[in-house]
Amino acid sequence: MPRIDAANDTQTVITTFECSPGTCADLLDALKAAYADFISRQEGFIAAGLHVNDAQTRIANYSQWRRREDFQAMLRSDEMRRRNREIAAMCTRFEPVMYDVVGVF
Repeated sequence: MPRIDAANDTQTVITTFECSPGTCADLLDALKAAYADFISRQEGFIAAGLHVNDAQTRIANYSQWRRREDFQAMLRSDEMRRRNREIAAMCTRFEPVMYDVVGVF
């Protein structure tokens, strides 16, 4: 389970996906499979969560990693590159962005 804490020395990644209501369920299935079968087993993975808006046009993904390099290594793997090509075909765009937690209220 993600732990949001400014004192944590972890890498936070928030990825947003833009999709259509017609592809949202398929995209969610692909993301869930990627986490269950591959991402969650990678070195440095801590936890992640998937969120979808009411209109089913956006999916947000929050993930935590021990180190920035762990996330980058997962992204560069042949397996994730293949999966990302499939994911990209189901959405208008997606963008992973690395963040540091600076405050929790």
